[in-house]
Amino acid sequence: MVRTQIQLTEAQARKLRAYARQHDLSLAEVIRRCVEKGLADEAEDRAALYERAAALVGRLPDRRGAKDLAGRHDRHLDDAFG
Repeated sequence: MVRTQIQLTEAQARKLRAYARQHDLSLAEVIRRCVEKGLADEAEDRAALYERAAALVGRLPDRRGAKDLAGRHDRHLDDAFG
């Protein structure tokens, strides 16, 4: 374990202490669980975003009709921004 110091609002501390009492857990354990859940939720959100992006790849036609975007993407970018 790594000891760390955090600052909570009064409301956060009150809710965490109440939860800890109700579930017979230490305040530290409740905070560890909350952190772990938050990190897991973030990872799931990122995975969902990647899945949504992957589902779009190749589904939209190029407005100028280009069919070789994968092989000549640098040239197309240069034409678009050059």
